Amino acid sequence: MRLLHTMLRVGDLDRSIAFYTEILGMRLLRRKDYPDGRFTLAFVGYRPESEEAAIELTHNWDTSAYELGDGFGHVAVEVRDAYRACDEIRARGGKVVREAGPMKHGSTVIAFVEDPDGYKVELIQRQA
Repeated sequence: MRLLHTMLRVGDLDRSIAFYTEILGMRLLRRKDYPDGRFTLAFVGYRPESEEAAIELTHNWDTSAYELGDGFGHVAVEVRDAYRACDEIRARGGKVVREAGPMKHGSTVIAFVEDPDGYKVELIQRQA
């Protein structure tokens, strides 16, 4: 077994795709409209889905916004240098909501950014 994807419901699909591709550097892996169901699915990731997990962005055509759920935490992305990643994300127009630094009660360097719908993306600095 392996993890395939994490699904997020988004209010503006093009805005979300732009965030994950232009701000976080992922690629749009696939996108498909389902007219009978009035929704679109788009998958973004760093590598093909056959190689690693992706994020599924679900856009229900008749819903422009969602309340963030209490149970969902975040999507995590490994980076070489969390400090530099924050600078680069900010320079591309992204919103850093927790600057890079050691995690509370630990030494792993993390940061958090927020996507256009308010979902948190954790940046975890690769351990040497």
